[in-house]
Amino acid sequence: MTAAASRHPEPDRANLTDADFAVIAALAMQDFGLHLTPAKRELVYSRLVKRLNLLGFDQFHGYCAFVQSPEGTAERQAMLSALTTNVTHFFREHHHFQLLREKVLPPLIESARNGGKVRIWSAACSAGQEPYSLAFTVLNLCPDAPRLNIRILATDVDPQILQRAQKGTYPLDELKAVPEDARHFVETSECATFSIGAKALALVTFGNLNLIDAWPVKGPFDVIFCRNVAIYFDKPTQSRLWARFADLLVPGGHLCIGHSERVAGPAEAVLRPVGVTAYRRLGAGDQATASVTPPTQQEGTRS
Repeated sequence: MTAAASRHPEPDRANLTDADFAVIAALAMQDFGLHLTPAKRELVYSRLVKRLNLLGFDQFHGYCAFVQSPEGTAERQAMLSALTTNVTHFFREHHHFQLLREKVLPPLIESARNGGKVRIWSAACSAGQEPYSLAFTVLNLCPDAPRLNIRILATDVDPQILQRAQKGTYPLDELKAVPEDARHFVETSECATFSIGAKALALVTFGNLNLIDAWPVKGPFDVIFCRNVAIYFDKPTQSRLWARFADLLVPGGHLCIGHSERVAGPAEAVLRPVGVTAYRRLGAGDQATASVTPPTQQEGTRS
């Protein structure tokens, strides 16, 4: 950096040129699959000018040069955190959890009680509210779930947000979104916070994963949640993502996506709507369940 970190440039004096925006958009697409159209320029400015202030850059030109350098690798990750909106809460889009509770989980739990395994993936889990909501839902139906072969994988591209998720501690006002029948799975404190209880913690494993890169997870999964993430991707990337998820679902498995997202592309051949933004992979007796991901994408090559 050419400016001292103690300097704090006036936000309205930093100039985001066309060239600067093009650099940021190209890096966001290359590293994370984020599709930043010119309509997002104001958002990019407002989010990243705070990074300029923190690092002591007067202009976006210097910041862009920095994030393209070997020394700026860590800042590229921080740039992602700034550009994406990690807004979530417990039991968000309640209809998905109702579907799980009433139709999806009961037969899976019965299978687990008979020695089978159940695997659920919370992709792009953000600060952890989603996987812990999944854990609460499982525990309400099966209090002894930690003793069975039932596990929830929670992944996100942002290591900073994953640290918060693994800690499992949240402001007390977030408890309002947790149904009364699930609150016995948390522990409140005198510090205006609450923590996830041991049973729910035991069900969830966290890991860092970039959805547009190769996936170390092999599946298969009975349920996949990936909500309000594909909206950041362009249409071809979304189409490949749905297909890759479909190939990791067991026949009859379920995919839940965000309220403004829709499955499109090859995955439509094997995923059928079963509710609001919820899909079921066709199983035996439905029709062929052949792979929908082209061979070049099957192992998770970069989108």
